[in-house]
Amino acid sequence: MEFSSGRARQKHSRLGGDRRELYPHSLQFYLEPPTENVPLVEFESFAIDRLKLLKVVENLGVSYVRSSESYRTKLESELRKLKFPYRALAEDDYEARRKDHISHFILRLAYCQSEDLRRWFLQQEMDLLRYRFNELTDSLRQKFLEHVNLSFEAISEDLKNELVNELYTSTPGLTMTKLKEQMFYKVGLADAVDLFRARRVFIKDGFAFVPLKDIDAIVLNNYRTKLSKALALTARSLPSIQSDERLQPLLSHLSHSYVGPDYSVQKNTGKISLEQIDALSVKSFPLCMRQLHKALRDNHHLRHGGRMQYGLFLKGIGLTLEQALEFWKKEFIRGKVDADKVKISKYGDGNLVCELACFLLSGCPFRHSDPELLKQKLQSYKIPPSGITQILELVKGMHYQLACQKYFELTHDVDDVGFSLNHPNQYFAESQRQLGGGRELKKELSNSGNSQQKSNSQESMNSNSTPTSSNTTADAELEGLEAYFTED
Repeated sequence: MEFSSGRARQKHSRLGGDRRELYPHSLQFYLEPPTENVPLVEFESFAIDRLKLLKVVENLGVSYVRSSESYRTKLESELRKLKFPYRALAEDDYEARRKDHISHFILRLAYCQSEDLRRWFLQQEMDLLRYRFNELTDSLRQKFLEHVNLSFEAISEDLKNELVNELYTSTPGLTMTKLKEQMFYKVGLADAVDLFRARRVFIKDGFAFVPLKDIDAIVLNNYRTKLSKALALTARSLPSIQSDERLQPLLSHLSHSYVGPDYSVQKNTGKISLEQIDALSVKSFPLCMRQLHKALRDNHHLRHGGRMQYGLFLKGIGLTLEQALEFWKKEFIRGKVDADKVKISKYGDGNLVCELACFLLSGCPFRHSDPELLKQKLQSYKIPPSGITQILELVKGMHYQLACQKYFELTHDVDDVGFSLNHPNQYFAESQRQLGGGRELKKELSNSGNSQQKSNSQESMNSNSTPTSSNTTADAELEGLEAYFTED
């Protein structure tokens, strides 16, 4: 794979044509790397699109049983939104197959750098191949098996009827009705050894008669072996690839990148009032931001990391610069910070997208809290015992973002959030959508919803506040405000 400008790519297409013969089937085991020139812009966009695809596959693979109908339905619904060639493609759809091919190899470069990355990439690619394989028609499935040199012959209906009793007794999990509907393949024993050991297959004349529901296991085992070996070989050659100054930043970024919406674009600026924040922290803040807000109200101080994260979160939910100045000033001068140190940066306040992405967030309560302390906190927030058990099980399995999604479901009384949670501001936006939108919530709060919380907050203010100078101008407040965020 070589890299070029967009102009070189266009020239290459004119010279070589579509070269559809490179992709005779919509699926492949990705045995041969691409040899064409790939523009760097296309390189990055292809990789990000595939990464979004694999993130969806990961989230649903934990939330649903992979072989269930609900999993397939939900995955298809999510994948339709991504505009990626994930299903069986038209026989002449060269561009879609080219994108599938190139994007796999780009992520292989990015995710071969450690054992954890290789394991994650391998699992998601296997789950994706399983889904796509099971979506193929009978003829396309047979064509794919031949394409990857797994020429398993589908037995005829006459032979299946002749062996129906033997197949029924030797194949667990199939009723007689389902067995008659199931396609069977004649497979060599060497390829079906795991099924043979588990006594899950009928053997005759040196062949295993494998139902369609199990043939994907043989295909996936074959794919796992090949991809695992390929990842190890790619890791060995990585130093020479990383010497390319154009690729190194891209590859490093991809393996730790956030691919969700850009919440730095403030669509709700000015729609949230300072009086609403206490009530919103209970109704619509994710647990991480709810904890930061409570710590700020209790202690009137946050350390540098907490201030950065909470400040960016508040910016994302719609606080203006002037509101932020007022909010932080009122809160911090009630603590031990001098008024002249209460400063907020007008510029350079961080990349909201990257710094607040869930996997980059420091202090995630699901990832970093002791399970017993997390349990006590959830109990104090009136989460039902059954819900707490579900959350702790997800935490035990290191599915921290899914634990946060479960917290969302329990606090909003919904059965399925319908999205993959990746960002605190995404949590807030989805919460507002569930509650009816910011406008309705704001009206509700201004009328009655936050009266008690406001009085509690005001009481705390009055007991700790110190007077500030009324002669401070807006320009003076903004001058040198960067120093505020560097104070501990």
